[in-house]
Amino acid sequence: MDTEQLNPGDRGDLVTVITNTLHRLGYLAAPTNIYDGSVETAVQAFQQERGLTATGVANPMTLRALDEARWKLGDRTLVFKKNDSGLLIRGDDVATLQSRLIDMGFDCGRVDGIYGVRTETSVKEFQKSAGVVADGICGPATVISLMRLLRTVSGGAPTLLRDQAIREKRGPVLADKIIVLDPSWGGKDVGRAVNGLTEAEIVFDVAQRIEGRLIALGVNVFLTRNETRSPLEPERIDFANSVAADLVISMHVDSYKNENAQGVATYFYGSDQHGVHSVVGERFATLVQREICARTDLHNCRTHAKTWDMLRLIKAPTVRIDLGYISNPHDAERLGDPQFRDLIAEALVIAIQRLYLAAEDDAKTGTLRIEDLRRAGIRR
Repeated sequence: MDTEQLNPGDRGDLVTVITNTLHRLGYLAAPTNIYDGSVETAVQAFQQERGLTATGVANPMTLRALDEARWKLGDRTLVFKKNDSGLLIRGDDVATLQSRLIDMGFDCGRVDGIYGVRTETSVKEFQKSAGVVADGICGPATVISLMRLLRTVSGGAPTLLRDQAIREKRGPVLADKIIVLDPSWGGKDVGRAVNGLTEAEIVFDVAQRIEGRLIALGVNVFLTRNETRSPLEPERIDFANSVAADLVISMHVDSYKNENAQGVATYFYGSDQHGVHSVVGERFATLVQREICARTDLHNCRTHAKTWDMLRLIKAPTVRIDLGYISNPHDAERLGDPQFRDLIAEALVIAIQRLYLAAEDDAKTGTLRIEDLRRAGIRR
C-alpha cells in the first residue's frame, strides 16, 4: 500500500477498501468502487482531521493512515513484532493503548500509534501491576484489565510534566546539546531559481548559517545532507534517532500554483484525533514563528499540528519550518537576499535558546540578541 496512490476518477478494489473505511468512520454515506467527488471530499475531511495535507488525493501516507484508522483497541492482539515489510504494528488501537497507559502513569513515550519496544515495556509494567501475565502482548486479558483499572485512575498531564522536567534538567546552556538540521532537498520546484539559487540551495545556506552559530556556542550539530546528495526521508529519520538528538529542525521553502500564497509557517507533531501533541515541539514551533515574524516582514501563516512521518517518527522534538513561498515574488525576493537569510538564521538560534530559558529569564519576542545571552553568562 505504501507505493499505491488513488486519484479522483480511479476505480477498483482498493477504492472499495478505502471507501468502506471512510464509511465506517463516518466520512462517507456509502462505500463505492469509484473515486468520485464525494470520495474526494471524504478523503479531504479525513486528511484534515488526521493532520495530513488536505489534498483529496489518497497518497501513500493517507492510505497508511486509513489502514491505521480502521483498528479499535481489542480488535486484534498487539505485539512487538515487525511484518514482512519491516514495519511494526501501527494503528488507532495502539494509539488508544498508549494514551491510556500514559494516563495511568506508565511511560511509553509519545502517542504515535506504533507498537515499539517502549510501548511493549510499558505494557509489561502494567501487566505486572494488574496481575496479568507480563509478556508484553496486549491481548484480551490485558485489554479487560486496562478497561477496569482506567475508570479508577485520574490525574494531571504526565506527558506535559515529564517533558517540562526533561527540559529543565537539560538547563539553559546550549553547549553539548545535539541539534539536527534537516535542509530540504526540495519538492516539485526544486529546480526553480531565486537570484541564481534553487530551493535546495536556499535552505542549505540557511542551515549552514545556523550551524556556524551553534558550533561557536558549543552545540553538536548534524546536517542530514550535503550540497550534492540528500538521503530519503526514512534515512533522515533513522539518522536523527541514531544521534540521540535534543532537537530536530526541518527547513523547507513552499510553493503554490497561485503566486499570492505567501508567508512562513511552522509545524509540530500533534493529532486532534487522539488528543496528543509534542509539548516541546509545539513550544519551539511557536517560538520560531514569533521570532521570524517579529524580525522580518514575512506573512504569519501560524503554527499547525501535523502527523507527517518526519514529525511523528523522530523521537526528539521535531519542527518543520516553511520559510516562505518560492512561487511568491515578495517571498522569493527576500529569500534570495543573503542578509535576509542571515536574519532568519539569527531568529532560529534565538528561538532555540528561548526554548531552554526559564520564563523569568526570557525576554520580549524579537528583542533578545546573542550578545545579551553572552553577557548574562548563558553562553560561552
